[in-house]
Amino acid sequence: MAVATVPAIETRNLHKAFGSSKILRGVDLKIPEGCIASIMGPSGTGKSVLIKHVLGLLRPDSGEVWVKGQALNKLSRSEVISMRRDIGVMFQDGALFSSMTVYENVAFPLRQHTDYNDADVREMVLEALNKVGLSDAVNRYPAELSGGMKKRAGLARGLILDPTIVLADEPDSGLDPVRTALLGELLIERHADLGGTLVVITHNMELAQRVSDYVVVLWQGKAVAAGPAEQMFTSEDPFVRQFLTGESIGPLGMD
Repeated sequence: MAVATVPAIETRNLHKAFGSSKILRGVDLKIPEGCIASIMGPSGTGKSVLIKHVLGLLRPDSGEVWVKGQALNKLSRSEVISMRRDIGVMFQDGALFSSMTVYENVAFPLRQHTDYNDADVREMVLEALNKVGLSDAVNRYPAELSGGMKKRAGLARGLILDPTIVLADEPDSGLDPVRTALLGELLIERHADLGGTLVVITHNMELAQRVSDYVVVLWQGKAVAAGPAEQMFTSEDPFVRQFLTGESIGPLGMD
């Protein structure tokens, strides 16, 4: 008999509002362990708010968030902070510190969370930058980098602690189609090398099709559909089909 595996990320009837604006309206989802999962949906549907709950940066109004079998609402603040060390984050714009070089940015998590000596930190940072093709940008500052280079530096920093979960929030924003495709290949390569669970938050269909093993579609604050990528991209559900094909006729309008 097959042994059930614990989801990497799970939410149960998750609700969140800011004032009168209801963002999450009962999100139920399970992200399988060990896959590349895409969380998709129209702009403003709650994708980034959902991720902030996974990181413990926001508390739900009601409902639960579970990460690797642990309910966040049952963890102490110090336990949540410890849990975050096992989650790498690639922010939309890279979120690099402007006053630090690329090397210093990638080394930052090691300085904050480990006791590695300078020689070990240097070896790990240079290896991480080499894997994302930034060996020649070690001493550059963020202002000297292209958009794609910032993304890659952000990915290197997000992976430097060898997290078992990586959250990539709109990693393709601001990139042209060629660089988006290259970033997708890089994400696949890094996941193949390191394993774990990679969650990509995006509304870019081409990126999702390129990288995803599993897809979740959010709409109006709920997970309206989820499943293996090959099933989702051939779904007959009216909303899922419209969103994933870009058709103008269907339940999704301009509002």
